[in-house]
Amino acid sequence: MKTLEFTTEELCLEPRLRIALVTETYPPEINGVAMTLQRMVDGLIGRGHRVQLIRPRQARSDVAQSSGDYEEMLSRGWKLPRYDGLRFGLPAKAALVRAWSRQRPDLVHVATEGPLGWTAISAARKLRLPVTSDFHTNFDHYSEHYGVGWLRQPVSAYLRRFHNRTETTFVPTAEMARALRAQGYAHVEVVSRGVDTALFSPARRNAGLRAQWGLERDDVALISVGRLAPEKNLQLVLRAYAAVREACPRTRLVIVGDGPMREAVARDCPEALLCGMRTGEDLAAHYASADLFLFPSLTETFGNVVLEAMASGVCTVAYDYAAAAEVVRDMDNGLCAPSRDEPAFIERAVRAATDGVLRQRLAAQGRASAEALDWARVIDHFAGSLIRVWRTAAAVPAEAVAAEHLRMER
Repeated sequence: MKTLEFTTEELCLEPRLRIALVTETYPPEINGVAMTLQRMVDGLIGRGHRVQLIRPRQARSDVAQSSGDYEEMLSRGWKLPRYDGLRFGLPAKAALVRAWSRQRPDLVHVATEGPLGWTAISAARKLRLPVTSDFHTNFDHYSEHYGVGWLRQPVSAYLRRFHNRTETTFVPTAEMARALRAQGYAHVEVVSRGVDTALFSPARRNAGLRAQWGLERDDVALISVGRLAPEKNLQLVLRAYAAVREACPRTRLVIVGDGPMREAVARDCPEALLCGMRTGEDLAAHYASADLFLFPSLTETFGNVVLEAMASGVCTVAYDYAAAAEVVRDMDNGLCAPSRDEPAFIERAVRAATDGVLRQRLAAQGRASAEALDWARVIDHFAGSLIRVWRTAAAVPAEAVAAEHLRMER
């Protein structure tokens, strides 16, 4: 796949766009999508673009922010069932048409696939605005973990139709791009992810924190970071920990995050340290103070936590899937098991926990790999791709754009 790259000189000559970015999640909500979008928004503004962020109101006291090249438009929303802390936006086509008629954006970018996102695409098409989208979450895969597996095909069909109404769908990995194209998605482009290597760093390893965990210098801390939910495959984390502890008794399991499975994890593994949600330098210290990062999820579109662990100098064990498939090389800069091969995943966890020399070598190589994953380069690519879509739309007669949208609808 050809990757677009833009030189500093080219970026300086690029036009500055007014971008309407629509999302149903944004900080202070804590999840990979929200954190990635905040990074992208900050990067776009830093490159001279103006951003209008459209998102659901997160609390009654929530007010729209406006500063310089950034402004917010808040919509109505409801809590997402069984997903505390997240909301979905209600349809808002009429409000968006009014707002964008008064102050027309150059391009609309829709980051999430809920009712707000769907109506944002409809509003953009009504006003003949170019519109792009992100594929951040495998919602069709989630259905199997919440007892509604029969919804997978209808959800898959909805997602495909949603994204095929846009000029380009951005995905984080080449593997996902291939999978979506095979399912009939049109105009898919890879925009990867980066990691903040100044925040997530081995230098944040904290002996005092390890002492709070009940560990001495040579003891092993296994860490899992993420939402405590069925789709994260946490039972495999617990099975891997049990196997590691049998081979290496001086081991502790540290779990960072919260969610509906918290009580089940506490019941099934009472010795696990449940640290709850952590952010910023506190989160970075938790990563760096561990020795082995376990990530067995098979529902991610990317998995930012993999890059954060690698940047923190923690040996990573994951499936050959999503972010790990892109950046982890088995026995080189981490440990990667074939997807769904649970014995292989557990075997790698035990091997790394019991071989300190191997673990430290893989951790150092993981850090070196993370240092090459620069956010600035990722955002340059994203900004350049938005400009390309805008230029293409500006050069195509409106009738041709409408005909292409009609073709994709079918």
